[in-house]
Amino acid sequence: MTRRAPVALTAGTLAMVGGEVLRRVVAQRTRWTRTNFRGRTVQLSAGPALAGAAIVAVAGTPGAGGGVLAGSAAAALGLYDDLYGDTHARGLRGHLIALRQRRLTTGLVKLAGLALSGFVAGRRHRGRTLPALADAALIAGAANLVNLFDLRPGRALKVAGVVAVASAPLPGAAGVVASATAAAAVATLPADLGEQVMIGDCGANAVGALVGWSLATGLGRTGRAAALAGIVALTLASERVSFTGVIERNSWLRTLDGWGRR
Repeated sequence: MTRRAPVALTAGTLAMVGGEVLRRVVAQRTRWTRTNFRGRTVQLSAGPALAGAAIVAVAGTPGAGGGVLAGSAAAALGLYDDLYGDTHARGLRGHLIALRQRRLTTGLVKLAGLALSGFVAGRRHRGRTLPALADAALIAGAANLVNLFDLRPGRALKVAGVVAVASAPLPGAAGVVASATAAAAVATLPADLGEQVMIGDCGANAVGALVGWSLATGLGRTGRAAALAGIVALTLASERVSFTGVIERNSWLRTLDGWGRR
């Protein structure tokens, strides 16, 4: 537990400072701007700052190499999709349809990269192929799922942050990585809620991959199976059901989702 506090403090500080510095650096670059659901222009600077803060904070933690690998790959792939992505294909179904039409979307490249990096991270931890495949599914699935929640300011950070906080007591490097991820998410949340910036695929995928790695390495077999089942169920549901619609129809979820937002 002693290592969690300084790592979390480092991650939170880096996220705040790095986020402000990067926001100013990319302020006039149109490729880094997007229009959010309300029509406001926001910057994609929060994603690299958030991911970088969590990854740098845990880089020296014994046993966290797989988490650093998974988080770094997810951040890089997400940033690639943010800056150069194909916006025509939506959801897993949309990417598969595009593939059948012989179009390779950036989203499908990203999903393949997430699975591969998750497998390498799992293999590094497990030392065996079959368990590493399960870890890859959990890591890549979590990275993709957090991105599916990133449709309103602060929503993805709230969801991932809650899971990261709940995962912080996990033993060893898993708990340290979860603590750093939670702190970076909390530090980034005010700017995201204020619609100054957005975390984009870079931030959402990285946070999801880091949390997924913590669950994959810190939970027992039953816990991992339950986490993976939940991720798969929510991902499949997203193809048919709007998360925003579900949240808007439930008063408790609507209140939590809107907390802190303009």
